[in-house]
Order: sequence, then structure tokens, then C-alpha cells
Amino acid sequence: MFRPHLIAAALMASAAVAQAQPLSPYASAGELQAAMRAGAVSSEGLVRADLARIEALDRAGPKLNSVLTLNPQAVADARRLDAERRAGRVRGPLHGVPVLIKDNIESADGTATTAGSLALRANVTGRDAPLVRRLTDAGAVILGKTNLSEWANFRSARSISGWSAMGGLVRNPYALDRSACGSSAGSGAAVAAGLATAAVGTETDGSVTCPAAANGVVGFKPTLGLVSRTFVVPLSPEQDTPGPMARTVADAAALLTAIAGSDPADPATREADARKTDYLAALDARALRGARIGVLRMNADRSPPADAVFETALAALRRAGAVLTEVKGPSEAQMREMSDAEGDALLSEFRAAMDAYLAATPPAAQARSLDDLIAFNAREPAETALFGQETFERAARSPPLTDPGYRARRATARRLAGPDGLDRMLRDANVEVLVGPSGGPASVVDPVNGSRATGSYAGLPAIAGYPHLTVPMGAVAGLPVGLSIIGPAWSDARVLSLGYAFEQATHARIAPQFVTSVNARPEIARAYDVH
Repeated sequence: MFRPHLIAAALMASAAVAQAQPLSPYASAGELQAAMRAGAVSSEGLVRADLARIEALDRAGPKLNSVLTLNPQAVADARRLDAERRAGRVRGPLHGVPVLIKDNIESADGTATTAGSLALRANVTGRDAPLVRRLTDAGAVILGKTNLSEWANFRSARSISGWSAMGGLVRNPYALDRSACGSSAGSGAAVAAGLATAAVGTETDGSVTCPAAANGVVGFKPTLGLVSRTFVVPLSPEQDTPGPMARTVADAAALLTAIAGSDPADPATREADARKTDYLAALDARALRGARIGVLRMNADRSPPADAVFETALAALRRAGAVLTEVKGPSEAQMREMSDAEGDALLSEFRAAMDAYLAATPPAAQARSLDDLIAFNAREPAETALFGQETFERAARSPPLTDPGYRARRATARRLAGPDGLDRMLRDANVEVLVGPSGGPASVVDPVNGSRATGSYAGLPAIAGYPHLTVPMGAVAGLPVGLSIIGPAWSDARVLSLGYAFEQATHARIAPQFVTSVNARPEIARAYDVH
């Protein structure tokens, strides 16, 4: 059984490795830069400290299972960046900072890119995704790859968020029996636990924002087309996007500045170079003054405790100068129609994108098509021990992208999310962004019935392709809940700045305690024992 004293030992070990001046494992990139400038720590020291903490907390201790693979070149990369610093060259705010990437993003460091599947455990492509090259060009050290919901949680309707056959179940550091949510579960849990300064996740619908909120960190899904998807294992080119996850909005903004940009191999990014900016420099702690903000309240699947925290967040927005307007969200019928159309469209998109990706994998990979994956899973017991692959099977039978029915469903989903959804709400209320709860507190992991999430509006910006930021706004029984800020297309800098102002006004993030269960929290245990 995990014992809390191991956490203290891990902290002492990581601080000792981090050289002269002990730094908090939750230090921001800005704090790390200041320490490196002062000579109090080196990039190599930071990397070694994070590796020690991963060993103590991810591999042992509470055994978070958040980091799937370590980059064997990370220490050498850090040494090179330290040498550059000594020579007077600093590439920017990420120089020497350890960053994790999700294990559906390719990197040319000798590690496999598996999407959590045993079928791709030999998928060593020897190539960097453009976003990875941008990160390393900015001076970040790729520490390794994070565990995830296998195949981005798209294999079964009864899948378990944060579980993969390659890495097991990612555990939430705030309560180990709670879901880490979303397919970027490992990125969220690792950043929350201080195993790296920041991470890159990917989202099709809620897979950055849900794990960020559930793990008490900042998560940002950018406008579709701001960040390249080349050499990222796909689900849907119509909705997929990588996005930053960090403990502060500033660190998320620095990460986005590094990875944003056009990629000739990804037509969706043709506007990115013209649209991108220095998102870190654009942050303004006074951004909420006079900002017109629409307030969204969930129509269904609400969490009353999260609603109470949301009311406190709204009060903080008002104190910071925001002008709030209640906004009528889409009806439940409209949301269902949008979700149904999206679900059908994703099946066709997944089939086409997966067949194209797998056809280009190395010979050692054990699948060349979606049909091959289905056959592999059928003969590999470890893949189907907890749930099946009925979503894969439905995708294999889905119509091609040339089918008029597919095109109609995609158009319906996009219309209901964008022009008839977010665009209408923003226009009718005369507001520049919308806010709402990112969801309820993380639910207990249920291997029998699968994952359950308390509702959110993540589907609207995901389908429309608009930016969506989640920022910690408080906690319920020690479990974090986030505030969502959603804006129109290409309003990424403004959304981040408003989130930064809220963060600076509230400082609502709390550090994880790695308790085994919410029931183990002293105040709750005492309440149970009252006679």
C-alpha cells in the first residue's frame, strides 16, 4: 500500500538532485528560468530531478502510471542546452525546461508512438512531429511520453478514461481512485503531480480540457488549425488539435507560442503563421476590466457542488471588472442532435485517417489498417480485458468520406456548434467569450460500467474548432474543478489573457495530496465517525 511518507522522500530526493537551491516541483517555467539564470540550478539538474520524481511517484509510491516512456536522450539534450546558456544563448522562456508529450505524438528519439495500443509498441518512426521540432527549437527538453486513453478513448462506448493496454490506468493525484479523465489523462496527471513543468495533450472533443480540469491544471484547446497535426496519431482531421497543459496560464501560453504555426503538410494550418502571436507576451492581469462575458449554465448532467464553486468564480470575475450576462445555451435537443451527428461523422473520419496513418507505419508495427487493428485486438487478451472494440467495428462499417450522408452529418454538427451555437450566443448576448463549469469533480473509476463524466460544453468548441481554456477555479472535497472560457475562432490570445487575469485574481489551484480516496481526507473521515 502507498504510504504518504514516500512523497516526502520523493520531494527530498528530487530537490537534492536539482543541485544547489531546492526548487518546488510545482515551480513555473518562469521560476525555473530565474533559477537557471542565477546559476542555482541547471537544465540537467531539472531533468534529473523530474526523472527521480517519476521513479518515486509514477513508477512507485502512489503509482500514477502517467508517464509511459522516457526519452533516453533527455539528459544529453539538457546538457547541450546548459552549454548554450553558458555560451550566452538562451532560446526563450522554455530553454532547458522539461516537457512531456502525449504518446500519440511522434518524436525522433528512439521511442515508440503507440496511442496506448500493443499493436503499435514497435512504431518507432524516427521522425519528429512538427510540433515536437518547434518545441525543441524553442529549447524545451522532451522528457518522455505520457500515458493516455487508448486510441483517444474511441475504441468502445464503455471504455475507461486514462486506461491503455500499454500503460494501465492513469491515476488522479488528488484521489487515486478517481478518474484522470479524457484521452490526455497522463499529461494532466503528470503536470499536476509535478513530474514535468508542462505537457502537450491532444483533443478531439474534451481530451485536453477534461483531464486538465479533473487534475487541477490549465488546459488549452486552440483554434483548429493553429497547431500542426502531422505525425500525430489521428482520430478526426475535422476536430483533432494538440494543445498545451500546464500549472499556470503563463506556461500554457509559452508552450502554445512554441508549437503554433503553419505546416505545409497540414492544410488546416494555412492561416496559422498569419494568426499566431506571442501568447505569453499578450497576457494581461487587467484583461477582465470591462470584458463582456456570457455566463453558461449546464442544462443537464449538472454537478451542484461544482455549480457552487462556479458562483464563487463568477463573483471573482465581477470583482476583477468583468461585465457578466446570462446566456441561454443550446437546448438539450440541439445538443443531442449535434452530438449524434458528430458521433456518426467521427466514425467515417476515424476509419479514413487511421487507414492512412497505419499504412505508413514501420514494418515492425502490427497493423496496416483499421481492419488489422480489429483482428489484432480480437486475438490479444490484454487489449479486451476491460472493454471491447464495438466503436472500431462500427467505424469499419461506416460510409466513406465521399458519401453524401457523411458530408451532411459533418455539416450539421459544425452548424449546430458554430453558427447556430457559439456564434449565436456570442452575438445575441453581445459578449466576447462564454464561461461555464468545465465539468464536475472527477468520478470514481468504474471498471464495470466504464467512465462517467459530469457534463460540460466541451463539444461546442471542439466541433466548431474554436478555442477553449480551462483554469482551476476551486475544489470540491479536495477534487479540483475548472472554469471554462470559450471564444470565437482565432481569439486564442484574448481567451488566454482573460484566463490569466482570472488566475491572478483567484490563485485557486491547489496541490495534490495523493490520497487513496476522498474518503481518506481527514475532514471527511471525521464526519463519517460522528455519532
